[in-house]
Amino acid sequence: MTLIYESGLARTGDAASDVVLWEERATQGGMALGIATLNAAKTINALSLDMIRSLDAGLRRWAGDPRVACVILTGAGEKGFCAGGDVRQVRESILAYRGPAPNPQAQAFFSEEYRLDYYLHTYPKPLLVWGDGVVMGGGLGLMAGASHRVVTERSRIAMPEVSIGFYPDVGASWFLRRMPARLGLFLGLTGAVLNARDALATGLADHALHAADRERLLERLTHLAWGTTAAENRVALSRALRSFAGPAVDHLPSSNVLSHADAIQRLTQGDTLAEIHGQMADYHGTDPWLQRAVRTALGGSPTSASLIWEIRRRAKHLSLAGALRMELIVSLQCCGHPDFAEGVRALLVDKDNSPHWTPATLDEVSAPWIAGHFVAPWPAGPDGFHPLRDL
Repeated sequence: MTLIYESGLARTGDAASDVVLWEERATQGGMALGIATLNAAKTINALSLDMIRSLDAGLRRWAGDPRVACVILTGAGEKGFCAGGDVRQVRESILAYRGPAPNPQAQAFFSEEYRLDYYLHTYPKPLLVWGDGVVMGGGLGLMAGASHRVVTERSRIAMPEVSIGFYPDVGASWFLRRMPARLGLFLGLTGAVLNARDALATGLADHALHAADRERLLERLTHLAWGTTAAENRVALSRALRSFAGPAVDHLPSSNVLSHADAIQRLTQGDTLAEIHGQMADYHGTDPWLQRAVRTALGGSPTSASLIWEIRRRAKHLSLAGALRMELIVSLQCCGHPDFAEGVRALLVDKDNSPHWTPATLDEVSAPWIAGHFVAPWPAGPDGFHPLRDL
């Protein structure tokens, strides 16, 4: 890998095909901005294991470089920041593996992804994620950990895993649980798509800017008087973002979450998942956003819905690290159960949108079936082994 200095820029990378592009822009005070770009535009920057490993190594390098004052994470192309994990790749590893649990490729993918997510939550420097366009699944896992989370008028944010026989992971068991009332439960069960104003209202974003202002913002940041401490630089970055945010917020679409707060509460009332599904089945309103959310919930994997319900109960008092440890176990168990591979097939591979869920209905999902998803798929040992035990 070489550094190419050109017109005040330093780019790390030797080919445009690099899964992450690394760029350093000099600032007036002699510091630098670190700009990492997810570089898989054809798949809306879906996270592969190579991409996760590149991000982890590069961000750690910048964290230890005193010249780098601020880090920006963005995505290539016009469609979005990141559509989530590369679940097609995970599905291929599930179909190819015939050994005992856990699937080693799946374990590498999920454990390294969750370790990266945790690192972003604890990153020692100001970290801005430019959440333009599609930000879903693993993409939201990256954005959730940033110190400065930016959305635009084009942002479409969701955790849609119930439609592929999975569940909201990447720390979602921690951050959805912290949303008011049962909003996080609603978003998990329905995969409802949030806009920029929704993201601000739910605490998933901090600032809204015009999509067209990205380069103007980066130019402004090169002229900031960056300080010598992370605390100073976080404040400086916040001020710069606020200077762009005012006009942008005025032009955002209205919030579906706020305008339908009462309906969301009604739909998620109940002491059992069956009650909530019953209320959704009885919804006869005409709002398109709620109609789509209800259809997604009722058409999703019954196992996924049951996992979302049980994870919410178990995560009530978990730390972020504890939530990610729990998620790794559940994710690897999902790889050994039928619905994940089938859901990816139906939605993303064959695209027939006709998944055959196992079990097929909520009534057929047993308590032991769900409990088994929370059993660690590796041998228990006296040292308390867990791939994420050092978080």
